[in-house]
Amino acid sequence: MAVTVHLANYLRPFAAERGEVVLSSAGSVREALAQLPIGVRDRVLDGAGAARQHVNLFVNQTHVKELGGLEATLVDGDHLHILPAVSGG
Repeated sequence: MAVTVHLANYLRPFAAERGEVVLSSAGSVREALAQLPIGVRDRVLDGAGAARQHVNLFVNQTHVKELGGLEATLVDGDHLHILPAVSGG
């Protein structure tokens, strides 16, 4: 089972400049994040293991909040996108 994790530009320096990481197995978003380099994880998850407020996580095109949060199930071929929140006016 392969899951592709797409990293926003600000995370690439913490993943050897890679824009994506292919994981051979990850049953949930939390499991996928646990396999990423620690520098990426530290910028995505807070000390309690929750997604930081300024980070958006999408499985394919659906926000993980709509799929059950970090426990959202991943299946073969899924794409996990890690993007910064954008705000302003």
